[in-house]
Amino acid sequence: MRIHIVGRQISEVAALARDSGLQVTARTPDVIVCHGGDGTLIGAEREFPGVPKLALRLDSECRKCPRHRTANVLRQLARNRLVASEIMKLEAHVRGRRLLAINDVLIHNANILSAVRYKVWIGDDLYSEEIVGDGLVTATPFGSSAYYRSITHSIVRSGIGLAFNNSTEPIDHIVLSESERVRIRITRGPAIVGADNNPQHVQLSEGDEVTIGKAAETATVLALDTLLCNHCRRQDGRKWNRHGALMAL
Repeated sequence: MRIHIVGRQISEVAALARDSGLQVTARTPDVIVCHGGDGTLIGAEREFPGVPKLALRLDSECRKCPRHRTANVLRQLARNRLVASEIMKLEAHVRGRRLLAINDVLIHNANILSAVRYKVWIGDDLYSEEIVGDGLVTATPFGSSAYYRSITHSIVRSGIGLAFNNSTEPIDHIVLSESERVRIRITRGPAIVGADNNPQHVQLSEGDEVTIGKAAETATVLALDTLLCNHCRRQDGRKWNRHGALMAL
């Protein structure tokens, strides 16, 4: 099996991969091994869309049980014993461009001293008259443990999460079905829209519209079962909640 490695400590991971019988190459890899954190996986999917990804946490920063240590997971990859999962992507259409995200699409005020004003439609129905705040977040279930969770203190199990960031009037977050599409019109900018950690965001001005919904494409992620099992959490010694998120001490 041919793999390409991205992220941190590449030479160390490459040595373990070769010991497992994997061929390390940048040419037409069968799998992209992402060694680092969520940002490494997100960036790899943007650079190599459609190629299966194996996400590995850093052994030096994340205590793992023997089964989930990097060397063993690579051996299981070489033996074709990993399970593939399909992760939903979001697409955002704006100003003739199409942005893709596996975590979230964010609309945010471009000037930290000035709120953005906008209206939101869900399908053809106006959801809210003008909203004033820092913007909004649309998240996939995979990405809902990031920015969406910091706003709502919750995650999404299925569908698309919609959270309103620091609005002047309280607006509850909502979870939409995967078939729904959200349209946002900027009534006062400036604002920006971005997807995941892509540095190429789009500037928004008054009258600009962004349409967000489920993309046809998915991301394929390989794993034994989960990135951090209960045995790993016990070895780590810190407190984790049932969603796999680190709890404050």
